[in-house]
Amino acid sequence: MLSERAQAIKPSATLAISAKAKRLRAEGHNIIGFGAGEPDFDTPEHIKQAAREALARGETKYVFSGAAKLQQVIAEQTSAWVGVDYAPDQVLVSCGAKHSLYNLILATCQPGDEVIIPSPYWLSYPEMVRLAGAEPVFLPLDESADFALHAEALRKAVGPKTKLIIVNSPSNPTGAVFDEAALRAVVEVASERGLLLISDDIYDHLLYDGLKFRNVLMLEPGLKEQTIVVNGVSKTYSMTGWRVGWAVGPKQIVKAAASIQSHSTSDPSPFALAGALGALQGPQDSAREMAEEFDRRRRFIAGRLQAMPGVNLVRPKGAFYVFPNVSALMGRCHGERRIENSLDMAEFLLDEGKVAVVPGGPFGSEKHIRLSYAASMADLEEGAARLERCFSLLA
Repeated sequence: MLSERAQAIKPSATLAISAKAKRLRAEGHNIIGFGAGEPDFDTPEHIKQAAREALARGETKYVFSGAAKLQQVIAEQTSAWVGVDYAPDQVLVSCGAKHSLYNLILATCQPGDEVIIPSPYWLSYPEMVRLAGAEPVFLPLDESADFALHAEALRKAVGPKTKLIIVNSPSNPTGAVFDEAALRAVVEVASERGLLLISDDIYDHLLYDGLKFRNVLMLEPGLKEQTIVVNGVSKTYSMTGWRVGWAVGPKQIVKAAASIQSHSTSDPSPFALAGALGALQGPQDSAREMAEEFDRRRRFIAGRLQAMPGVNLVRPKGAFYVFPNVSALMGRCHGERRIENSLDMAEFLLDEGKVAVVPGGPFGSEKHIRLSYAASMADLEEGAARLERCFSLLA
């Protein structure tokens, strides 16, 4: 009954763990949730007010204009941020950054193409590539060097069928940030081979330790016709449920992605677009305060994890995730329960400690689990204590 395409898609591990955690909560269990990849803060009030005003104006119809005002602002702000000039017709506003990515991959990839994805990776990248009929090619990153991307490894990964490279920095799930050497390697390979690049910049305002954001276009503006920048309001402004994201890039690609979108979802709702406009044009104090609080939480949870026996953690430099390596605890047992892989570990932590984490396997590594520290300090403190107790049962 089902198509081969549907049968080939793997369910989201983040959603599966979240669903199980919700069931346990409904049964009365006190669950500490480190699974969901979204800020725990409320959307800032001025953004909600912008949406209310749009509703009061009767902005509840189709957005046939293509969100022209928001496109203009995105073009202006991306130009200023990246240092490359864009026009409004080079912007596609979609129902979230994930939607933009999907439209772009469908618009640029086809059967026989290969897409290079640094690994560990956001779990939806390879599934989107497979839905387009193309093949993901995983480029392992060097955990011993803070998940660095090495130029020689990138060159070996590129083949005659390579069409596209996806760059996500800061990264989900590792929180790693590519340094200039890594981005230079991407620039050189893309330039030499004429490859397309997608720069997924969704965490561009969540960097720590004094780091400044940079992407490939900031290093090489000449790649403008080969690069598509993806971003959105979900992470920076705590607007995950508003579903507003965008792609900025070459007109031909943006136009093709817009055509694909026109036959699926069309535009986001107009009052959500008004909220996004309020986010981009309004006060930025709330966004800065959220980033500062994430940094405080990052330092706490990273310090606790690094002190736990059997846990190895590369301290993240961006986003709001930690990706601890728990392979030293694999192959061990608690009672009759044996931990063989990351899913076993995630289920053990949920059942034994009532802590919801996400297995690393769907992100490209069975050695790891992913925790989001987009949670209150009280939950982080209690969750860390529970994790330490569970890990001690395997040590």
